[in-house]
Amino acid sequence: MPARLIHLRRPPVLQVQDELFVPDGNILDEVDQRWAALCDLNSAYFDGRMYHVLGVHRNGYGGAVIHVIECAYRFYAVQRQGFDLGVCGLGVKGLTIRNQKALLGKRSASVSVYRNKWEFAPGGVVEPGKQPTETIVTELHEETGLLVQSEPTPIAMICDSQAHTWEIIYTIKDAQGDANPTPEYTELRWCERDKLPSDLSPIATSMISLWPKQT
Repeated sequence: MPARLIHLRRPPVLQVQDELFVPDGNILDEVDQRWAALCDLNSAYFDGRMYHVLGVHRNGYGGAVIHVIECAYRFYAVQRQGFDLGVCGLGVKGLTIRNQKALLGKRSASVSVYRNKWEFAPGGVVEPGKQPTETIVTELHEETGLLVQSEPTPIAMICDSQAHTWEIIYTIKDAQGDANPTPEYTELRWCERDKLPSDLSPIATSMISLWPKQT
């Protein structure tokens, strides 16, 4: 099924519900067991807060309104192998362009989804209290070492059903510095449009059509 796509001409707006999402108490024991198993596999897991997307709609002015509620990360992370709590995270992803090439990263084997797959870099989860644009700037530096010189531009939103996320897609131009791998990526590579890696994540495949023709 094609990913749900919303093109943006204006930045999306967050509407934060003043509550905390907690799933049905009857499954909390299983949540705890699955979370403990994940932490055994990767000690870097941290049960912080994230946004759970309740709904997204166009606002009629070239933008979108994203309705979110705070949620413990564990409720999102355990949703694998048919265990679905209905939690949908809010993420950001960047099309980082330099000299007509885009930056791609090969995800490490320790990440939760799309292990060893290539994706457009950077990407990350929007934390409560932070704005999406602030998040993509931070993720760019933390995941690649690059620094932005001009504010990233939101161009679309994509619903990634496999990763259980809504992703805000940004174009990032004029990023300065050398791109270096971090624990998130085992390899970073500047790629031409017609020479992308074959082993792309589904969300990366959906993002190809958003790559600006001229930068």
